[in-house]
Amino acid sequence: MRRSHVTDSSHTRLPAQQRLTAGVLGPVRGFFVGMVVSGAATYNQEQQEHGSHEQVSVLTYLTTGDFAEATFENWESEFLQMGMYVVLTAVFYQKGSSESKPMNKPAPQDQDPRDVQPNQHTPWPVRRGGPVLALYENSLAIAFFVLFFASWALHAAGGANAFNEGQLQHGQAAISVWRYATTSQFWFESMQNWQSEFIAVAAIVGLSIFLRQRGSAESKPVAEPNRHTSA
Repeated sequence: MRRSHVTDSSHTRLPAQQRLTAGVLGPVRGFFVGMVVSGAATYNQEQQEHGSHEQVSVLTYLTTGDFAEATFENWESEFLQMGMYVVLTAVFYQKGSSESKPMNKPAPQDQDPRDVQPNQHTPWPVRRGGPVLALYENSLAIAFFVLFFASWALHAAGGANAFNEGQLQHGQAAISVWRYATTSQFWFESMQNWQSEFIAVAAIVGLSIFLRQRGSAESKPVAEPNRHTSA
């Protein structure tokens, strides 16, 4: 007797449903490993230039202030960019951009969740209401800003450790994390990354008015007029 093969469609669709996340995390892993390996080599080279014959392994490099500073000064700028972008796209419009909410009709994102009739698939905070819902309806921006401030603090701590290592090598006194956070070096490291993130955002907002990428959720349909707003 031939068995009937019943396929669970939710299981067969699961890999395809998560390929965007996997497609992004794949390069993250590769670039992160490359950063650590090349960073350890650069760290050892700089130590030699300062007269030290001590070499650190790749794993030991992960515990250095240089690694923490290099990692979190970049993460901080990414999270700031995304948090600000979430907030700015909630209140501002850009005619013709696929990154903007539509200008001539209500956007689904603006719907008050309190006016929605909840069901079993409605997120729990919406069904709960009250302060929980107030927090939930702003939770995306809150999450990005929490990640930003955490990365900012770790950048300051790692930068202070790296700075103090150099100070000690030159026979000078170490400084506190708070003192390091007031130095021009710390703010130069931060702002050189911040400005690059926002110029990238400005580029996609502006370029998406006139340029297309067929199949991308970040682009308007190829035949869509330039004046039409929102993807």
